[in-house]
Amino acid sequence: MILPVYAYGQSVLKKKADPIDKDFPKLQEFIENMWETMYHANGVGLAAPQVGVSARIFIVDTEQIKDEEKSKDGIKRAFINAQKIEEGGEPWVYEEGCLSIPKVTADVERPAQIRLRYLDENLEEHEELFTGMNARVIQHEYDHIDGVLFLEHVKPIKRRMMKRKLENIKKGKIDVDYKMKFPLK
Repeated sequence: MILPVYAYGQSVLKKKADPIDKDFPKLQEFIENMWETMYHANGVGLAAPQVGVSARIFIVDTEQIKDEEKSKDGIKRAFINAQKIEEGGEPWVYEEGCLSIPKVTADVERPAQIRLRYLDENLEEHEELFTGMNARVIQHEYDHIDGVLFLEHVKPIKRRMMKRKLENIKKGKIDVDYKMKFPLK
C-alpha cells in the first residue's frame, strides 16, 4: 500500500523517532509499504517519520542509481534501530533532495563513510561500514530518525533563499506525482 509522504513542516519530521521492538505491529507489512511508497515516489531512501510513523526504521536502495558495472556496489535493505558507531573519511559535497521537501535541493557536505550497528527486517543484528553514495544515503535517512532534515546541513544564506519554497510546501502549494500530507492544507 502506498503511504502518504509527510511534507516539510509536519512535527513528526522533527522528532527523534522511537526504537522498534519485537512487538511492533505488522513490521513486515510496514516495510513492504515503505518500499512501495519509496519506489512510487522515485526515491532511493525513506524513513518511517516521512510516512508519519515515529519509529527508528529506514530503507535504502542505491542499486537503482549505480551504473551496470558497479551495480554490485549498491545496497537494498532495511535498517532497524540503527546506531551510528562512527563517521569518517574525507568529507564531500553532493546535491541532496528529499521526498518530504519536494523540488528543493542543496549541496550538503557529509563524511565519506559511516559504520552502523543495526537490525535487518528479520531482526538480526549487523555491524557494517558503508562508503560513498551508500554512506551518504544512509546518513540522510539516519538523520530523519533523529529528527534532522538535510536543510540543517545547508548554509544559512541558502536556507533563507529557500524560505518561500518551504512555506509553499507546508501549505501544499506544490505539484508532485505522489501522495503527500501537508501540515497547513
